[in-house]
Amino acid sequence: MSGTRAFRVATTSARVITGALVAAACVAGTVLAVSAPLPTISHEPAQADVTPLPGDTVLVCNGDFRAIGRDPMNSSEMVSAAAPRFTSGGTAGTPSSTPITAEDLVGAGEVRRLVGEVQDRTAPLIAGSESFTLAEDDLYGFAAAPCRPAGSESWLVGGSVETGAKDVIVLTNPGAVPSTVSLSVFGTTRGSTSVIVPAGSQSALPLSSIASGSEIPVVKVTATGAPVRAVLQSSLTRTLDPAGADLQDAVAAPQRHPVIPGVQVLQAPADGSEMAVLRLMSPEVETEAVVTMREVGESTPATSLPVTLAADQPTEISLASVPVGEYVVDIEAESPVLAGVREQDGSGPQTDFAWLLPAPEFDDDVVVAIPDGPAPRLVFANDEDQDAVVEVGVPGGETSSVTVPAGSSVSIDVDPRTVYALAPSGPVHASVRMTAAGALAGWPVWPEAGAQQTITVYP
Repeated sequence: MSGTRAFRVATTSARVITGALVAAACVAGTVLAVSAPLPTISHEPAQADVTPLPGDTVLVCNGDFRAIGRDPMNSSEMVSAAAPRFTSGGTAGTPSSTPITAEDLVGAGEVRRLVGEVQDRTAPLIAGSESFTLAEDDLYGFAAAPCRPAGSESWLVGGSVETGAKDVIVLTNPGAVPSTVSLSVFGTTRGSTSVIVPAGSQSALPLSSIASGSEIPVVKVTATGAPVRAVLQSSLTRTLDPAGADLQDAVAAPQRHPVIPGVQVLQAPADGSEMAVLRLMSPEVETEAVVTMREVGESTPATSLPVTLAADQPTEISLASVPVGEYVVDIEAESPVLAGVREQDGSGPQTDFAWLLPAPEFDDDVVVAIPDGPAPRLVFANDEDQDAVVEVGVPGGETSSVTVPAGSSVSIDVDPRTVYALAPSGPVHASVRMTAAGALAGWPVWPEAGAQQTITVYP
């Protein structure tokens, strides 16, 4: 082979080898590029955390106690039987009050709308309550209730249309527009009606007008246009003697775990009348529940019983077998239920009764107004695994510590006509109780309206 030919072969071989190496490198690069993450262009969207300004706190009181049927020629007419004794206060002093009209009530006094105005971007905590002592030919007993916010949906649990019962549904609209209120009755027979409650006014109707024939009615209240405050005013006459009066607040919604602190089972009279009964209802679905009762201050159950609840059918359970004492009623249900306990201190003249409702759990500061009345107490219940300490005192004043043991409860005496601030270290339930011979009342301590939560705004 000549030198020139050898040189050409060598040159060609070099080209082939170089090309093969370049091709292999390209393949390897492509493989690596495919397996490697591709470059991305990203940016965080513009955003800002904003806490909305809170609105004024608004509470609605009940106003005068209504008497019905005093005029034989106009049996549906309602007249004012008593004006309330009123107590109010809050963390920023006494809240302002504006009147609400009650044009359907003869001799009506003032129905109060309490307003806690926002100061420095903070809504103050406010509270109000009213009480009545009745001793007339057709009304006897003690009744008391807190002032509460209006709502779009609520339930009245403890009504009665038995002979001698004169229960009245009181609807108050504190808003600036009319409210259309639908009332649906659950019980032995079903019923419904709708009423218009004008803006800034109060209206009422007898429970018997929509629940006749239902032995143990439960009423659902639904408001559209403007929220309303629903209260059930009850009074009872046995033969010709008045035998108790009560004001019952509405329950906001069914719960799977209702807790009712401070239920009293009193000594039964010789006629064997029921001194305490528990009313339950499961809306829409059948469910199973377990009712447990523990004496105040104790963690061991005094009694426990299973209950089967049919859908939309109110049921009453006698508590006659429970020993005399003060209890926390604890209900565990598979589906949300409504609950209330009716207690009474006798069956004859000059006796009284009261409905006790579930107390929602709260762990933030609240204020509670204790009205004028006999022997007021606060009953705390703790169904958590750790003790809770509640600081109790007048707003801005000295406080005392109350320890509520885990799985137990405690009761403390408080003063009438006084507003208290409660600051718990952990979740608790609480009720106000007022008790004397012929004078029973009680209601839950409700959490304050939720604080405004921070939201994220994306321009």
